[in-house]
Amino acid sequence: MTFTKTPGWLDWYADPSKPRFVVPAGAVDAHCHVFGPGDEFPYAPERKYTPCDASKAQLFALRDHLGFARNVIVQATCHGADNRALVDALVHSEGRARGVATVRRSVSDAELQGLHAAGVRGVRFNFVRRLVDFTPKDELLEIAGRIARLGWHVVIYFEAVDLPELWDFFSALPTTVVVDHMGRPDVTKPLDGPEFALFLRFMREHANVWSKVSCPERLSLSGPPALDGEQQAYRDVVPFARRVVEEFPDRVLWGTDWPHPNLKGHMPDDGLLVDFIPRIARTAELQRKLLVDNPMRLYWPEEC
Repeated sequence: MTFTKTPGWLDWYADPSKPRFVVPAGAVDAHCHVFGPGDEFPYAPERKYTPCDASKAQLFALRDHLGFARNVIVQATCHGADNRALVDALVHSEGRARGVATVRRSVSDAELQGLHAAGVRGVRFNFVRRLVDFTPKDELLEIAGRIARLGWHVVIYFEAVDLPELWDFFSALPTTVVVDHMGRPDVTKPLDGPEFALFLRFMREHANVWSKVSCPERLSLSGPPALDGEQQAYRDVVPFARRVVEEFPDRVLWGTDWPHPNLKGHMPDDGLLVDFIPRIARTAELQRKLLVDNPMRLYWPEEC
């Protein structure tokens, strides 16, 4: 089947730089995706966008180029609840990838067991309205209860302004809860302002809540480096991510978000994204927790 990309779609950066920062041995890229290829794994009819293809082989090549040992592959919304591309990547990873799936209430216990055997360890609930249609909260709670029995966790994707409305629902989830991209804070607002303070309070009051300190390229207004040097990339995001890493060092994860779906302004160099890490995790101990200890504990506990 032939698919036509969404007009204006930005393809992923084909020649990323080699990072200056050398990640610790065993590091995990804990948030990335595969897209198709569409002729093998068709995109969902209800999708909100049609991406470029981004295959498992291309993801694994990037993993090796950046110096990572493992991946956590998150089901992309363009595939809906059809997890075949995700499962295919996991099966061919030689045990070096785990997955976060999207499932519906109709999923059978046998299907959940099959996903678990392939390496899935979580489900994603998406509350970003421009990406997905609304799913009733009672359905999501039912799914969360079922996957809790498998030892899986829930990944939640939302925007900062929606946290007050979603607080009670998130608090009711019976699993570990992983927040994508710090709940997408508005980095033009004060670091100590009420919006980000609410997110920090959410993490303080819920010991089961983790956060990915990823995707500065989505959050930044200062943008990628121009003439001011690589170390200035996404500088407006640094204080927010650093605050989360330093206050919750045992509940943070990091990922590239490759192949960076739905970016409008620019496509990031993944090598420079890796060089962002030591600016938010400023010691070797924090870097090891962020990149090795925490993702291994969540996704490969049998090896810890």
